[in-house]
Amino acid sequence: KRWPRSASSCGSRAVVAMAPRREAGLLLLLLVLPLASAGLSGYFGTKSRYEEVNPHLVSDPLSLGPGAGGSLPASCTPLQLRAVVRHGTRYPTAGQIRRLGELHARLLRRAAGAAACPAAAALADWPMWYEESLDGRLAPQGRRDMEQLARRMAARFPALFAARRRLALASSSKHRCLQSGAAFRRGLGPTLDFGGDEVEVEVNDSLMRFFDHCAKFVALVEENDAAMCQVNAFKEGPEMKKVLEKVASALCLPAEELNADLVQVAFLTCSYELAIKNVTSPWCSLFSEEDAKVLEYLNDLKQYWKRGYGYDINSRSSCNLFQDIFQHLDKAVEESKSSKPISSPLIVQVGHAETLQPLLALMGYFKDEEPLLASNFAQHAQRKFRSGRIVPYAANLVFVLFHCDHANASQEEYQVQLLLNEKPLPFHRSNETISTYTDLKDYYRDILENCHFKEECELPKVNVTAVDEL
Repeated sequence: KRWPRSASSCGSRAVVAMAPRREAGLLLLLLVLPLASAGLSGYFGTKSRYEEVNPHLVSDPLSLGPGAGGSLPASCTPLQLRAVVRHGTRYPTAGQIRRLGELHARLLRRAAGAAACPAAAALADWPMWYEESLDGRLAPQGRRDMEQLARRMAARFPALFAARRRLALASSSKHRCLQSGAAFRRGLGPTLDFGGDEVEVEVNDSLMRFFDHCAKFVALVEENDAAMCQVNAFKEGPEMKKVLEKVASALCLPAEELNADLVQVAFLTCSYELAIKNVTSPWCSLFSEEDAKVLEYLNDLKQYWKRGYGYDINSRSSCNLFQDIFQHLDKAVEESKSSKPISSPLIVQVGHAETLQPLLALMGYFKDEEPLLASNFAQHAQRKFRSGRIVPYAANLVFVLFHCDHANASQEEYQVQLLLNEKPLPFHRSNETISTYTDLKDYYRDILENCHFKEECELPKVNVTAVDEL
């Protein structure tokens, strides 16, 4: 769907004046926020721990959770599993680390001044341990994410992960994805014979980083500031101004010394410390749960307009990955019908949040009736599109193809289950968690037949603005 230009309203950006209320604000912050900081973890967006969507893993990392048995009849045997997985917990990028260093340096200068400021002093004492060389690399927790995910998948589908079954591992070229793929393989242990302990991880950026190969997306969304006008407008809107004012007050900084990006870096540092080290960082004490909801919305706005439903090309650029999934499912069905062994029973591909989010949008999941805009934060309090619930670290979308022996009709012989983050994902047509393969292909017929990556991603011949084109 193409939203009309008037839906964006990015031209007028209201700037709210901010009066310093340092003493009262700081007192309130010191009294209330240490108690509230524990409630922030549900609002970290794409920087969320996997445990936020599966809380039972906190106490038992190998638990399959409630209702793990599924609803398939006993006569159905899994033939093929295709998993698209986001890499595990990672370190901040070099750019985020630079901004954090800049903010931390300001607090060090502030702490050295005459005026006492407890919050700033506490954060100045915080050891700045992040180095730019970490630049988005996989953290030790990220390896554990992948190893434990592999063990849970093998426990859920033991027949598919049995010895001497072929595992095809693919990854984006990013180091964190390659390491995640290797950690997934390690999680399966030495007892499974996948052709040696070190299964080769195939680099496949055309599928795992399709967005880099889509000229239309790169030119009109990725590298086009105008495409992010909703994000920029929200940064300057009243909700963000209120958060910025409060953080500036707590840190005894002039409001003009902070901006939305620096406030977001402070918030994300809280999220990184929790995900990487499992600690509540002093940075968390700057934010209340209400602040966290605003900062989550800022993150979700970016995901929505850059990777989700904001522009058609975001999701259409993933159609080669979607079609590849069905080509392998088709092949497994044909091999089964011919009584041949399934040549690719296990296909695990490791990519990014930016791989999974467009794919789920292409499939029509987590779509709200109204677009996410800078102006409708309150209206979207109960929105479906919450990136932390959809694509946390180690997020995974799994297609499982089954053969059912005692099917009532031939079209019911092959059935499919979808799992998102290890939970059954209902199908649109039926709202059931099981679909016949025939019905599923029929539902997505238009994408399977008419979404052509080369044509979708070709830059328009005439020079148009992003909003006109998208």
